[in-house]
Amino acid sequence: MSGELAGSTVVSQSNVVIGLVQQRCGESTADNLQRALAGIDEAAGRGAQVVCLQELFRSRYPCQSEESARFGQAEPIPGPSTEALSKRAAALGVVIIGSLFESRAEGLYHNTAVVLDADGSLAGRYRKMHIPDDPLYYEKFYFTPGDLGFPVFVTRFARIGVGVCWDQWFPEGARLSALAGAQLLFYPTAIGWQFDEGSREDAAQHDAWETAQRAHSIANGVFVAAVNRVGHEPPPDGCHPSDGIRFWGQSFVSDPFGRVIARASVDEEEVLLAECDLAAIEQTRRGWPFLRDRRVDAYADLTRRYRD
Repeated sequence: MSGELAGSTVVSQSNVVIGLVQQRCGESTADNLQRALAGIDEAAGRGAQVVCLQELFRSRYPCQSEESARFGQAEPIPGPSTEALSKRAAALGVVIIGSLFESRAEGLYHNTAVVLDADGSLAGRYRKMHIPDDPLYYEKFYFTPGDLGFPVFVTRFARIGVGVCWDQWFPEGARLSALAGAQLLFYPTAIGWQFDEGSREDAAQHDAWETAQRAHSIANGVFVAAVNRVGHEPPPDGCHPSDGIRFWGQSFVSDPFGRVIARASVDEEEVLLAECDLAAIEQTRRGWPFLRDRRVDAYADLTRRYRD
């Protein structure tokens, strides 16, 4: 599906209101789902047309340690979560992006985002391409790298590209989504501070995260929306000497010029809304024609791991 357009016919309009549901996650997957649905309801009630949930919203972040029992959290797509999201999308007439622990086959799992169109239909899925393996982020144990490329989903309100968390650091995915026609790039996220390195280092890490994604907006002339979870989640007892992850929240939306037009708090649950004028994409690209001036004849080495 890489480079293809998937989904229904997009409605022609300029302004699109997006909603980001920034939440804490508890032990109960059923409760996490209900609270996410309540966040969608609130966003839609306040005018959102496209609503995005945080990464793996059904549970506490599962990858702080390597435990086979956690594969039991995975579910098929379509499955229970997509059914719940589909019903809510159709009832409210909104597009919903949900991040799930996908069980594709016996012993085969992905970190997957689904896109439900405003009629409740499954517009498609994106499987996380870049899989980290860091202290308290042991995702390679759980997830197979994605094999769907960087599809763009044509929904009722906009053309949408999706990445998941670690993907947000890589400019290649954002560029490919933009070249395939994405107007809005969404990044469901679970990122925070896993060590106590002091306030200065904390601030530097957060600033790098936000700057990298604002750069996607600037380089591609698109809107970028990152929705992060919030709160402290301890690791399983005895699994790691640290005290877990302090998710830094601060979900945000940046416009095609890289300006942050909405930002959530660092430590509170919040439904963040932002109005995105899609006409700004054309206006910005006229003044900053990065796509025009790309030297596509000179980029072949980008397909190599490293140029020796």
